[in-house]
Amino acid sequence: MNLDKQLISFVLPVYDEVLSIEELIGEINHQCSLLDLSHEIIVIDDGSRDLTWTKVQALTRVDNRIKGLRLRRNFGKSAALSAGVKFASGGIIFTIDTDLQDNPADIQKFLQKVDEGYDLVTGWRKDRHDSFFKKLQSRIFNSIISRLTGLRLHDHNCGFKCFRREVFGRVKLYGDMHRFVASLAHMHGFRVGEVQVNHRPRIHGHSKYGNGLARAPRGFFDLLTVMFLMGFRYRPMHLLGSIGLLSFIAGTAGLALLAYLWLMGHHIGHRPLMIYSLGAMLFGFQALATGMLAELFTSFTVRYEDTYSIRESASAEVLVPEVKDRSLYLSGHNLATEEPRDVLQ
Repeated sequence: MNLDKQLISFVLPVYDEVLSIEELIGEINHQCSLLDLSHEIIVIDDGSRDLTWTKVQALTRVDNRIKGLRLRRNFGKSAALSAGVKFASGGIIFTIDTDLQDNPADIQKFLQKVDEGYDLVTGWRKDRHDSFFKKLQSRIFNSIISRLTGLRLHDHNCGFKCFRREVFGRVKLYGDMHRFVASLAHMHGFRVGEVQVNHRPRIHGHSKYGNGLARAPRGFFDLLTVMFLMGFRYRPMHLLGSIGLLSFIAGTAGLALLAYLWLMGHHIGHRPLMIYSLGAMLFGFQALATGMLAELFTSFTVRYEDTYSIRESASAEVLVPEVKDRSLYLSGHNLATEEPRDVLQ
């Protein structure tokens, strides 16, 4: 397999992985040598407390394909991945966890899938070597995400992924949103696929980026964020307005009922429905007003190019005058130069 003038970037977020980082980089270099790939490795030390950074510095001195970045503290996996992608130069970007459970021998599978036209390919750890509780938690998570987002994947949260660079021109990683990067890419119209990967038992230490029930509340709130972004990012009034209108109608109906009872000679001052109805009307009015403010804010801050995503172009002339950001390269052509971008030949 040959890549024609295509640099492959491997982004490796590390946190206290001094015992495994050198072995993983060796495996990546070996596979790239077998596949005749031009590659670079970006290692992001996310505030490690052990000698990980010392090891990374030593590796960069003996191999100029390795670049190291050290964050001032532990900012989290999403922040580490964002930093690595920013400094990566390749048109194809891999992300791999550094615990040696992901097997670089599967790199070829990802590239073949990308060559079929996929923009993002995620791994599927079918035979997963983790605890029963972790596998159960993951199965529930994947089932919920697939149903709510419409993107049917077996393993949304696998750290072994392959991207075309333009995906990161649209998808922004922050908080713990790396778990939902496939869903966010799908939201922007990118073609997402998966390949089965060889998941190996952990040799050194334990999971560094959260474990067990500690991740569940964060995952739930991140899911709410993703659902809001997918459905109402550019139309907040549709959500807030709907809630506000229903609440306002409910409050109005309650007051109308009280007015009818009063006309029929009943005492209504002691009825709790009076307070509930007034509260519902006020809440509805506030939700509607907030929705209007959100729409106003969106209209002034949204970039028109964020509301759509172009797959490729076909024209004798350049359709887009200028593309300054290299992260906005399109999958079919680089519209700044109108040169074709074949991935695999």
